[in-house]
Amino acid sequence: MNSAPRCPHCRHFLYLDMLICPNCEAEVAYNLVTRQFHGLRRGQVQIGETTWYACSNRAWDCNWLVREDAPNGKCLSCRLTRRQPDADDTIAMEKLAKTEQAKRRLILQLGDLGLPISPWYTKRGGLGFDLLSSLSSGQRVMIGHANGIITLDLAESLDDRREALRVRLGEPYRTMLGHLRHEVGHYYQNVLITDDETWRRCRALFGDERSSYQDALKRHYANGAPDDWRDTFISEYATMHPWEDFAESFAHYLHITGTLATAASIGIHLDASATNLRDTDVIPLESYQDEAVNLLLSDWDWMSEAFNRINRSMGFGDLYPFDLVAPVKRKLGFIHDLVTRAPLTREEQAAVAWAAPMLEEEPT
Repeated sequence: MNSAPRCPHCRHFLYLDMLICPNCEAEVAYNLVTRQFHGLRRGQVQIGETTWYACSNRAWDCNWLVREDAPNGKCLSCRLTRRQPDADDTIAMEKLAKTEQAKRRLILQLGDLGLPISPWYTKRGGLGFDLLSSLSSGQRVMIGHANGIITLDLAESLDDRREALRVRLGEPYRTMLGHLRHEVGHYYQNVLITDDETWRRCRALFGDERSSYQDALKRHYANGAPDDWRDTFISEYATMHPWEDFAESFAHYLHITGTLATAASIGIHLDASATNLRDTDVIPLESYQDEAVNLLLSDWDWMSEAFNRINRSMGFGDLYPFDLVAPVKRKLGFIHDLVTRAPLTREEQAAVAWAAPMLEEEPT
């Protein structure tokens, strides 16, 4: 990601979720605009001519800053959360803090890609998150997307529960960030595809999304994926319906670009003179905005193989346990075209994301 994760005081490396520098113990906060950490004094920091304040959810581990003219004391990511557990449900709030950490990483990546984020409180159908806990309510929380609102079950932030579901469903990968990336794919399918010709191309690759979703759901859970699903799909779940195929492919586009950007930002590359993997260097880029999808996928083929070998050397499973066959690469190419023709500047993104509320905000 295009960020500078270093302490502003001692220049020690910081992970994106840190509130305190582990080296000099300075209090720090992250600014979405500058993509940098800044030191806090009495809960605020001056950046240029603007005063920024610590997010009011800092007590729940949010380390983002809030601009002085923001409508309330929450950062952009926290404001995107439409519904959440009651404040006195401390167990659920602890799970919310973990999920919000993954959401901030998602929002940062969407910003790096230049994708528009129109919040739910500025327009109907805008992006929002209902982050609820089935453990608190005793009622099932359906993970999904509807009219811009992404719903997640905070219970899945529990490693043992999420792993049990992953094994039961036969999935090679299941994380909260993965859920977020998949569900936001549903949102962006309708945001980025706006003309008949692009819809025609989309349907030629993924199928007709106008077909019955309920029928597809029943068929999938009754019969499972076709035996030959690996020939054309990225996952078994992608076979269920064209909507899910697009969302799964979009999620993998975010997996790939996000991991390559991180590798680039910390200087990881394959040196042909020092590796037995290939004869030419592989140097990942922080952005493939101006590059063909073939370069992106070629870099990923080689880098993911290296990452998988590193994981195996520690006794873990593959970091990226998926095969990108030719039909899947064509789908990723379509998404690359959508994303790279959509970019907004930082100023344009800010104007969209920080617009004043036009709809009544629901209590959280």
